[in-house]
Amino acid sequence: MRGIPYVFVLKDYLPWIVAGLVVLALVIGGVVLTRVAPEATATLRRRPRPPRDHFRSGDESPAPLKRAGIVINPTKFTDLPAVRGRITATCLANGWGEPHFYETTVEDPGQGQAAQAVRDGVDLVCTLGGDGTVRNVATALVGTETALGILPAGTGNLLARNLDLPVALEAAVAVALTGRNRRIDVGELVLGAAAGATGEDTDEPVDPETHYFLVMSGVGMDAQIMAGTNENLKAKVGWPAYMVSGLKHLVSPEFRIAVKVDDDLEFRRRARMVVIGNCGRLLGGLVLMPNARVDDGQLDAVIASPRGVVGWVPVATRVATRQRKGHPTLDHKACKEIRVRTDRPVPVQIDGDVIGEATEVSATVRPGCLTVRVSQ
Repeated sequence: MRGIPYVFVLKDYLPWIVAGLVVLALVIGGVVLTRVAPEATATLRRRPRPPRDHFRSGDESPAPLKRAGIVINPTKFTDLPAVRGRITATCLANGWGEPHFYETTVEDPGQGQAAQAVRDGVDLVCTLGGDGTVRNVATALVGTETALGILPAGTGNLLARNLDLPVALEAAVAVALTGRNRRIDVGELVLGAAAGATGEDTDEPVDPETHYFLVMSGVGMDAQIMAGTNENLKAKVGWPAYMVSGLKHLVSPEFRIAVKVDDDLEFRRRARMVVIGNCGRLLGGLVLMPNARVDDGQLDAVIASPRGVVGWVPVATRVATRQRKGHPTLDHKACKEIRVRTDRPVPVQIDGDVIGEATEVSATVRPGCLTVRVSQ
């Protein structure tokens, strides 16, 4: 084959070479299609992704509007439907839904209504009444995260004044809806007496009663003033009606007390009244406890023991000038706990409501256990 040219040899094998190249191309193509075909098929079957804005085009349901529960003392108003309308309009104007309304009764002055409002899922519970309504509603909210809004409608409105809240209805509603949360202290008052402490020959113990107060609690003359205030006069002239009652009780009888403050030794003296406060501002711009704060984690107490009408002059002077120390007939104490025992039953008031008589009261501060809406 030496004389045969290479071109003839290549010509003889050319069909086999072409066939081999075709088979090799088919094998490589099959492998590639095997790897690519599933992805291509999935791509063909997959629906094209909608644009990002497609998901924001109204398919989402709007967030539900917040709602407030308004606990109203109906005895404070002569045209309650109009008041409800003003509150509703203010809620809608501030981006809230229509509020739920609950009216207090003689049997339930606010605690049950506030608890019902929480069960109904409201975002805020507001009181529309005096300090007594505020106290009863707050009792249901102590220790919870539900905020309390205060819409002043009473004679004193002492808590609102101590928190610098507006008194006008629409302004107060706006603060309750848009204000900031503030944690404040609450006073816990326990009334009780040992067996026979009231002079009765009995071995039956007196069951203690526990109450909360937000402003002040007291025994003696201040409770007598509250009890003796004429309701008709109070409706006509407002807080000066308390002054009229106070003048009548300036010479109220003294009583002996034994006082224990925190871990200090118990001391004894005569007194006409003992006031235990969570805050110190009174009506008419008077400040009974200058250093008292609603969130300082302590209570302030004042023991007043003037002798006769003339003895009230230095007491009144100390209150007017906001001096904590001074005349011995006006003693100030700051504490976390205080116990007062009396030699006879005396009237007791909490936040302006007289709750009965007792020969022993114990008050303890509960720091920061209530959330209140205040101005920004």
